[in-house]
Amino acid sequence: MSDIKLHPSLDNGLSPAASDFTGGTLQCLCAADKVEVTIAAQTLHNHACGCSKCWKPAGATFAVIAVVPRDAVSVTAHADKLAIVDENAAIQRHACTACHAHMYGRIENKDHAFYGLDFVHTELSPQAGWAAPGFAAFVSSIIETGTPPEQMKGIRTHLRSIGLETYDCLSPDLMDVLATQVAKLKGVAHAK
Repeated sequence: MSDIKLHPSLDNGLSPAASDFTGGTLQCLCAADKVEVTIAAQTLHNHACGCSKCWKPAGATFAVIAVVPRDAVSVTAHADKLAIVDENAAIQRHACTACHAHMYGRIENKDHAFYGLDFVHTELSPQAGWAAPGFAAFVSSIIETGTPPEQMKGIRTHLRSIGLETYDCLSPDLMDVLATQVAKLKGVAHAK
């Protein structure tokens, strides 16, 4: 599967998280006047994502995206270059208007299970030590963005060979969080 470019951070091998890593910066792809976002935390739930909404670097089939607490994210340079890609989307993706790199995604709906978490692309960071991807989500969705269906078995095999279980949704733990929030909003009581 070496002819399929999953994502640079997957194709070049996964790097483990640094045990003492506490964050860093993300920078857009512009040559000058880069948008900079400071992340004051290690990432969680890092994963390869095949959805059609997530930003992917040129030539990549998957995005690699993680979450951090919302209060750990701040725009520290050139905020004026940021704009929301789709204001109707659940995740408000803030992208550079010049190079189009997605700098962070924020959920504004306080009833959403992931409210309080921001989505970030650590490949935009010059620092090493971020958490490595732990699974692949929305794998079948890459068909919607042009991957031939006959390549899917090989792609799933390749993802598993580098240690990423594949799902056509989020990981089971994250799906449980979403379902728990739906149950809470519906007033469903759970036994303790």
